Amino acid sequence: MSDSNQKTRELPPWARITVLVGAGILILIVLALAFRPGAVEVDLALVERGVMEVSVEEDGKARLQDRYVISSPVAGTLTRVQWRAGDMVEAGDEITRIQSMPAPLLDRRSRAQAEAALEGARAGLEQARAREEAMEGAQVEAREELRRQQVLLREGGGSTSAVERAEASLRSREAEYRSAAFAVRAAEQEVENARLLLELGGEEVTALPVTSPVQGRVLRVMQESEVALQAGTPILEVGDLENLELVVDLLSADAVRVRPGARAQVERWGGEPALAARVRTVEPSAFTRVSALGIEEQRVNVILDLEEPREEWELLGDGYRVEARIVVWEEDDVLKAPASAVFRQDDEWFTYRVDGGRAHLTPVELGQRSDVEVQVLSGLEEGDQVILYPGERIEGGTRVQRR
Repeated sequence: MSDSNQKTRELPPWARITVLVGAGILILIVLALAFRPGAVEVDLALVERGVMEVSVEEDGKARLQDRYVISSPVAGTLTRVQWRAGDMVEAGDEITRIQSMPAPLLDRRSRAQAEAALEGARAGLEQARAREEAMEGAQVEAREELRRQQVLLREGGGSTSAVERAEASLRSREAEYRSAAFAVRAAEQEVENARLLLELGGEEVTALPVTSPVQGRVLRVMQESEVALQAGTPILEVGDLENLELVVDLLSADAVRVRPGARAQVERWGGEPALAARVRTVEPSAFTRVSALGIEEQRVNVILDLEEPREEWELLGDGYRVEARIVVWEEDDVLKAPASAVFRQDDEWFTYRVDGGRAHLTPVELGQRSDVEVQVLSGLEEGDQVILYPGERIEGGTRVQRR
């Protein structure tokens, strides 16, 4: 009786095999779950729409638009110069005097040269006045263009960018007119100096005054002590710090992307905050400069005009170093992604898009690129999550989670 009950409780072979196989599968599942690698922690960013700009950055320097070197009009002995760098001078202020030498200041030949110099100075004055009139006309024309663009903008037929370009053009024309006016005053002083030289050359002249042709600030004093000079020897340099411009030398490949009127920011110039500026012109001729690595580079000067009031940059002087960021492209509504989320394989661009906790290798088509952002033309949509700085552990299908 007990033997028959024991036989009935024993499982058939196929049932025992089924139990063992099921137990093995369960153990394998438990082990797989236990040793499965965890999700890789990554930094994520969103693909979004917004304003995007592309710019080029380069060092530059401030310089005066107009500077005047006051030289000795005749050979003689220079009296000691009392002016110092930084002093303000008015047009007509006496800078120094040239004492006569034992020999006459003018002999027959020198008198003929002085007469020719006077005629040349008068011709230069007429030329300067003609340029002043031309610049005055250009200024009036630029002012009328600005007024026209403002009227069109109010009536809905213009654009803000056109008004900004007209404003930049007017500022340039005003600066050119001021420069032409300074040139006229300098030419008038040259005529006066030549006239005095001719009139006083045959007399016993104890000293010939040398005056400043323009109002400005003394930049440099080349000759300070009393010394015998030849005619044309530089004595000091005068300039107007109100007419300060910025010169930024760009690689020629970057310069071709810059257009007159483009926005710029002047940073790390020694003051706060950054200064707004506009590109006035891109010089048509390049020059060669050797980089710190010994590589010859073709460089192009880009000239900027400051848009901020003089009070904001009054400490900026001639030759001071600046750093400029010039905008070469900008749009208001752009689908963009961080530049650190895209990488190149062969001739195509890719990114890792995160969906359902896994990384998906996604080809993308890019447009404009800056140092921090890229324009996405296709491959991604607004709101997509992408991985920043994907490493070697990231592949298509890898489980990821936000760091």
